[in-house]
Amino acid sequence: MKQTVRKFSRAGVVAALVLVASGCNRPLLSPAETRTPFDSYDSVRGQYAPQTLTDDLGRDKPNIRQRLSTKD
Repeated sequence: MKQTVRKFSRAGVVAALVLVASGCNRPLLSPAETRTPFDSYDSVRGQYAPQTLTDDLGRDKPNIRQRLSTKD
């Protein structure tokens, strides 16, 4: 019984270390970079929609609706 508990506790420590180490990397895509040629096209014509919007609580949320809507 004690060996089983030790195995689980070791596995938990290893899993926690992996999660902590993986969270310290920089993001794959920078918010400052344009992601597609369409982003460049929209920014030249003044129709660029930001990637994120800040909600009432101050959290950043993806701006999917405005980015995918039709441009006038």
